[in-house]
Amino acid sequence: MPALYDRPEVEVRALNAFVKLMRSTSALQGALLPALQKEFGLTESQLGVLESLYHLGPLSQSDICQKILRGGSNVTTVVDNLERAHLVRRTRNEADRRVQIVQLTDAGRTLIARAFPVHAARISRLMSVLDEKEQRELGRLCKKLGSSIS
Repeated sequence: MPALYDRPEVEVRALNAFVKLMRSTSALQGALLPALQKEFGLTESQLGVLESLYHLGPLSQSDICQKILRGGSNVTTVVDNLERAHLVRRTRNEADRRVQIVQLTDAGRTLIARAFPVHAARISRLMSVLDEKEQRELGRLCKKLGSSIS
C-alpha cells in the first residue's frame, strides 16, 4: 500500500518498521493475555510482578518497576491487588523503613509456579514461526533499539 503522504524515505522506512513491530506485539499479546486471564486470573502486569519475585526473590517496589518496565503508581496498584488476593505481602525494609519489600506468599508461589511454565510454552509456540537464528536476531535488534532509547 503506498504512503498516504509524501515524506522522506528514512521516515517512511522507520514508520513501516514501527507499525510492523507494534502489530506483531499486539498480535502476541492478543494471543497470550486472554488465556492468562482466563486460566490463572492474572493480568500482564500481575504476571510480571509474580514472575520477578519468583525468579529474583523479594524486591522493593522500585526494583519491581525497573524489572517490569511500569511506573510506580501502576506497580502500587498491581501490588495492592496481589496483596488483596493473598499472593504477595509487603514488609518494611529494616535498613530503610520508607522502603517496602514485596515477597510471594505460599499461594503466590504456587500460582506462579503453575502459570509461568504454561505462559512460557505458549510464547515458545507462538515464536516458533521464527527459527533459532531469527529469534536471536530479533532479540538482538529489540535490545539494540530499546537500549538506544533508555
